[in-house]
This record gives sequence, C-alpha cells and structure tokens, in this order.
Amino acid sequence: MNAPLDHHVVLRAEGLARHYELRRGPFAAPAVVRALAEASFELKQGRTLAVVGESGCGKSTLARVVTMIEPPTAGRLVVEDREVTGRNAEDARILRRSVQIVFQDPYGSLNPRQKIGTILEEPLAINTDLSAADRRAKAQAMLAKVGLRPEHYERYPHMFSGGQRQRIAIARALMLDPKILVLDEPVSALDVSIQAQVLNLLTDLQQEFGLAYLFISHDLSVVRHIADEVMVMYLGRPVEVAPKEEIFASTRHPYTRALLSATPSTDPAARKERIRLTGELPSPLRPPSGCAFHPRCPYVYEPCPVDRPELKVPGSDLLVACHAVRDGRI
Repeated sequence: MNAPLDHHVVLRAEGLARHYELRRGPFAAPAVVRALAEASFELKQGRTLAVVGESGCGKSTLARVVTMIEPPTAGRLVVEDREVTGRNAEDARILRRSVQIVFQDPYGSLNPRQKIGTILEEPLAINTDLSAADRRAKAQAMLAKVGLRPEHYERYPHMFSGGQRQRIAIARALMLDPKILVLDEPVSALDVSIQAQVLNLLTDLQQEFGLAYLFISHDLSVVRHIADEVMVMYLGRPVEVAPKEEIFASTRHPYTRALLSATPSTDPAARKERIRLTGELPSPLRPPSGCAFHPRCPYVYEPCPVDRPELKVPGSDLLVACHAVRDGRI
C-alpha cells in the first residue's frame, strides 16, 4: 500500500516569460513576440494543474520552458528547491531528469526505426550507469505498468495503435523516475474511448508514483476529469487560477465563461447558453492595450482598454485578471 502523500511543492514558477524576435527585413528592427508573460504557479506532489486556453495562448510555450527545452526570457523556475535559471549545462541536465514531457502525437515522438525496448532503454543508457540487463528489466517492468505485454518489447512503433503508442510514450517519460510530467495535449489525438483509458492510466500512475502533472489541454471536459487546479491563459498570460470545483461551478472571468459555455455536455440540466466571442484572438505581435481580452469581452467598460488588470484581486483570495470582477460588475 502506498504511503500517503504530503503534497509538497515540487515546482515553482515566478513571473515566467518567453519572448521571440521576429526579423522583418535587413533594415527594420526585429519585432518581439511575447508568447508567454508573467506566468506564476506551483505544482505539488500528486496533484494536477491543468493549463487551458485557445490555440496561441502560450500553453505549449509554457511546456517548453518548464521542461527546460527553452530558457525563459524572464522569471524564475524552481524544481525541487533548486533554481533552474542560471544553472550551467551539467546542473540543468541533472535537473531535467526530474521533469519529463509527453507530447500530443505519440507516433511523431517515437523513433520509427527503433524497437520499443530500445526506445525505453535509451534514457537509461544516456543518463545512468545501469547495466544492459538492469536497463532491460526496468524497461520491461515499465511496459507492464502501462498495460502492455512482454512481447511488445521487440516490436516497432508502427505495429501499435495510437492509444498503445501513447502508453509507450508515457512509459518512456517515466524511465528516469521523474517527479513531474508535462502532458501536452496527451489525449487529443486519440478516440474518445481510448482517451478515457489513457486518462485512467495517468491517474493510476500519479497515485502510484506521487507524480505532479502539468496538464495542457484545450478540452475542458478532459480537464474536468483529471485536474485538481486550473490555470486559464489568454494571449500568453494567466487570467484565472482556481481549484477545479470553483472553475466549473462559479467561474468568474468572462473568457473562462466563454470556454465553459462551448464545452459539450450530456446532461440536459447542465446545459448553458452559448457565449459567442466576437473577433479573433489578437496577434501576440500587436497585443491590445490594457486588458488583452477587452476587444472580445461582453463586459468591457472604461478601464479595460487602458489598464491591464492584475491577476490578484485586491482584498480577496481570488486570482482573476478582470476589472469587472474587481469592481463587482460580474
């Protein structure tokens, strides 16, 4: 029987930002794309933080920064009480073992020329001193953990279904005994029935190993199933952070309300009026002034185009970046 988890903080992000320069010609100054700005959150052992939002909101950029694939332009990232930013290459390599990622496309993330056993053993061959026999034993044990059979060890990725390939990708991510898994749309490419199986597997593995999940998704019905806390992002910034129960029962930010209203429901009593947003997601090259959501917001009023709201609502514990919420208009 597993020991109870203490849910201590295993990852802390403070004001993370990631900017990209976009060249516009030989004589023009490069434009700056602010793909991620002022993202602050904590991940706890055995808990799941879901990050949701439209395409282009900065979810995948956040995943690349948290997994140390890309360095942050600004802010701090602390993994297991050790700061990542400013570390040398060797220190970063050691810390990177604590944070692994599972991508959306399981076939694209697996080398089609390698057998499954080789794919699973590769992280151990690169990062540990385990013998070949020990690597093989650990890889075979991990195959069993994700619900695959011993004979799968000698097969190639193209011989598996999408759900099986994602199980292999999850097994590979767990080979180095990480504390944190970043799950970047891990079930969006799968059939609905297979999605449920993979989500249940992730839940079981989290309970067994005490994993912290950063779960990136645009599908709020999936988020409802797996998340403990939800962070909603818009144009690179968090606009609402709350426990899952609060998000689905009494969400406050107008953007989160619109996302929820577009989520399909099989319960007739739970159906809500669809909130249709006008306009397109603005370009991160030219974000709107003030609150970035104000050109599409049904509650827009005087301060919205002028002042960017802070995430923390003064005088409360609410984390909602909205003037209308702050002033009691919603």
